[in-house]
Amino acid sequence: MPEQRVERRLVAILAADVAGYSRLIGLDEEGTLARLKTLRREVIDPQIASYRGRIVKTTGDGLLIEFASVVDAVRCAVAVQRACVESETALPQDRRIEFRIGINLGDIVVEGEDILGDGVNIAARLEGIADPGGICISGVVHDQVRGKVEMEFADLGRQTLKNITQPVQAYRVLLDEKRTTASTPPLPLPDKPSIAVLPFQNMSGDPEQEYFADGMVEEITTAIARLPWLFVIARNSSFTYKGKAIDLKQVASELGVRYVLEGSVRKAGQRVRITGQLIDTSTGAHIWADRFDGALDNIFDLQDRVAASVVGAIEPRLRFSEIQRSSRKPTASQSAYDLYLRSLAQLYSYTEESVPAAYLLLRQALTLDRNYVPAAALMGWCYILQQVQGWGSLSNDDLLESIHLARQVVEAGRDDAEAIAQAVFTLYYLAGEVSTAASVLQRVSSLNPNSALTWEIKGWIHALRNEPEAALDALDRALRLSPFDPLGHIYATGFAIAYISARRFEQAVEWADRALQHQPRYVIAIRAKIIANAHLGHLDEARRDLDRMIAMYPGSTIAQTLARSSAFAPELLDLYVAGLRKAGMPEQ
Repeated sequence: MPEQRVERRLVAILAADVAGYSRLIGLDEEGTLARLKTLRREVIDPQIASYRGRIVKTTGDGLLIEFASVVDAVRCAVAVQRACVESETALPQDRRIEFRIGINLGDIVVEGEDILGDGVNIAARLEGIADPGGICISGVVHDQVRGKVEMEFADLGRQTLKNITQPVQAYRVLLDEKRTTASTPPLPLPDKPSIAVLPFQNMSGDPEQEYFADGMVEEITTAIARLPWLFVIARNSSFTYKGKAIDLKQVASELGVRYVLEGSVRKAGQRVRITGQLIDTSTGAHIWADRFDGALDNIFDLQDRVAASVVGAIEPRLRFSEIQRSSRKPTASQSAYDLYLRSLAQLYSYTEESVPAAYLLLRQALTLDRNYVPAAALMGWCYILQQVQGWGSLSNDDLLESIHLARQVVEAGRDDAEAIAQAVFTLYYLAGEVSTAASVLQRVSSLNPNSALTWEIKGWIHALRNEPEAALDALDRALRLSPFDPLGHIYATGFAIAYISARRFEQAVEWADRALQHQPRYVIAIRAKIIANAHLGHLDEARRDLDRMIAMYPGSTIAQTLARSSAFAPELLDLYVAGLRKAGMPEQ
């Protein structure tokens, strides 16, 4: 028997539905049906014929139409909506018949007079998120009609649509530009990064799950609000957009924010899937997106865990986005915040020129604002990196200044968990203040338990104190909160040191390799790999890496290592020195 071939074709699909149809029928069944019939006969069907559309099927309140041209489909939809408004103007607002329309371009399956497939389903779902009297189109439709129709479009971002596997880029057709423009001028952006967490869509089809979706947003908003370097819109303001098809740029303008976090919650049985995406509304770029799956055995615990994961994941992405934005601004912009962001950009570059440059930028920031805590905290880190790598000329005065600034940050008692944690590491590493580090880090953890940087610093201090289990636990937490951190080489090297402390040298080599893939010149990771391979008896590999390190950093000796290892517990330092001697490092 010959194989029966399925008939397919590429068409534009228009799905239309009467908004609030059941309510209208309840108010006036006969009158609504009569007016709908008249609209079809006198307004809608003639427009469809005019634009060469074919009505595939109708329901009591809906239509499915196909067009050979996507331009015709959009023009028809605009004509229908404008004609319907004109026909219904004389009626009270709550009595008017208003259509929602969704349009998609897709490859469909033909079965007799019917059409099926994802292309049809997406059009129907876009219709569901359109405003009453509005038109919502897919990204592929927008790409085809842009510049060919006399219309403007509002970017709705990537929408998670019911029963559609992948998010769909959507746009709203601006039928009346004056009506869609905010009547009030846009709010000015704050002087620090600003974000709104919008209500998450309940994709479960179960109204009872609304409380869970709303609770998820509240948890995330509360967690993000703990970050002092962020301006976060209160939940009550964000929730004014609940249940609306929104234009993200308009929302950002109305709330006065640069970034928007949106998402959805889908429940099936005792499992739940939560998706989230962070958008820079000034460019429309998606900075971060992820999904989380879990069981509903303990709803509130699940909300806590997702909130922690979302905050931990978006924090470094958002900060990196701010760094890139600052780098594009004119260098004449001399605010303490911009100088701080530029110093971070230099640190991420991680070269012999960039790290000392970061140090100088932080000095300038503190000249403008002596009490600017983030810059004061980062000075010590710059000093440590320059000392470890041997970059730049540092004096004893620089050391004393870094320690003094770190003490100021800790003593100020501010709620900036990351700045305090950075300052604590400076006091631990440069001044040997072990007891101060332990007590302050305990306090910092309660300030912001979702700070990946705080957990990373705790991990490093435990590793250097020869406390491998505590170190690995803290570093695991840090990595889970920030799996794609731009400073991932520092995380990975912390793991390598912790595994050396635990005498688990094979894992130490693996993590040192991860760090070096990310940052090949990170001397601490190179040294950790040399030591681990030496203790494993892989002396050829250890000596090869030692030669590479000495070529990059002449003067690497046992004496230099000992002089810069006051932060190491004696047992760990013994392991380090023994490994370096096995590899053949010179004594002097």
